[in-house]
Amino acid sequence: MNILQSIPSPSISYVDLGPVRVHFYALFILAGIVLAIWLANRRLKARGADGGLALDVALWTVPIGIIGARIFHVLTHTNDYFYDGADLTAVFRVWEGGIAIYGGLIGGAFGAWLGARSAGIKFWSFADAVAPGILLAQALGRWGNYFNQELFGLPTDLPWGLQIDPGNQAIPQGLPTETLFHPTFIYESIWSLIGVALLLWLDRKYELRWGKLFGLYLVFYSIGRVWTESLRIDPSDIILGLRTNIWSALFGIAIGLAIFFVQRMRHPGLETTVYLPGKGPKALDVAPDALDSEPK
Repeated sequence: MNILQSIPSPSISYVDLGPVRVHFYALFILAGIVLAIWLANRRLKARGADGGLALDVALWTVPIGIIGARIFHVLTHTNDYFYDGADLTAVFRVWEGGIAIYGGLIGGAFGAWLGARSAGIKFWSFADAVAPGILLAQALGRWGNYFNQELFGLPTDLPWGLQIDPGNQAIPQGLPTETLFHPTFIYESIWSLIGVALLLWLDRKYELRWGKLFGLYLVFYSIGRVWTESLRIDPSDIILGLRTNIWSALFGIAIGLAIFFVQRMRHPGLETTVYLPGKGPKALDVAPDALDSEPK
């Protein structure tokens, strides 16, 4: 096969550093988390917050989010983990792949709420600040799927079709060994990068606060996820004819729209501080909620 007419998959997915095995999947996830925290911190500082607040919140958000992501994945792929003779320790081997973004969002939101309260800032302020960073992390994290040769799409004859090792268990039986597949990880990565630029532009132009930008993040990402998920052929639980992650994406669109419109009605004015009442610089400690309620 002419390599210029397809995308080859890597032959390795980890490196051994002495006794430690480092999976590329985990490295991409960690790099994405670092970038998301960095961008969120810059955005919070630009809105008057002290440096390092994003990291303070992330210390709660990241571990709880990873736990939520793994639980959601396992519950929506039960046949992969619970069967006669199954190695139940595989449930905990996150570094081998298998985290669900929507589970991560649920767990991460709870962790962010706890972390924001601990740091003395508003939950929605942090959510808006980190929204573009989440998409940036997702764009980078998807490349871990490339090294794991997982979550690819339907067969295709397009010039950017992805080569997959013939022994991959996710390949449907009966396909020729030279079959190429849609590189859905690239599609989602590009979609996420477009979303980063779009959210940053919308926020700069309209100053979307009170969770409105986060709501738009959910809508944008979920629209793309419906499309990429409909291309994927990896095993998934099916509910009423749809993959569970398509249902998750549809709920994500609905929840994102609800957050945007409810918060627009509840908070039509500018957000003048990211801090909770009584927190932050003393100049902002005087009735910040009253200032936030002022109309534009």
